[in-house]
Amino acid sequence: MSTPMPEGRISSGGPWEDRYGYARAVVAGPHVLVSGCTATVGGEVQHVGDAYQQTLTAFSIALDAVEKAGITRADVVRTRLYVVNAADFDAVGRAHGEIFGDVRPACTSVQITGLVDERMLVEVEVEAYRAAERGDDEG
Repeated sequence: MSTPMPEGRISSGGPWEDRYGYARAVVAGPHVLVSGCTATVGGEVQHVGDAYQQTLTAFSIALDAVEKAGITRADVVRTRLYVVNAADFDAVGRAHGEIFGDVRPACTSVQITGLVDERMLVEVEVEAYRAAERGDDEG
């Protein structure tokens, strides 16, 4: 039997969370809702010009929040991909497939006109869910 997920807010320590008043993730019952993540680490955009690597980095940040909530990548049920350049959809999708190919969450991909920093090529969102575990005597 696993330990219950903590209720409340999870912070990644990113610079905008306090400034703009949001949490990296919110745990509500069996749901973990992760805010949009980009490839920004320590206030700096990583992998400028490389949508594939930015996607891997953004999902790493998102999945760290999922793990802080006490669940795993296998509990992810929905992802959203916001991509600035249509030409990057394949690279972003390939990174998504490498991370979630065996999990197969529902996924939405949309092209957007831009993100807060022009060096950001992709932003991702993650939703995870862990159903109550059944007891050993239940069928």
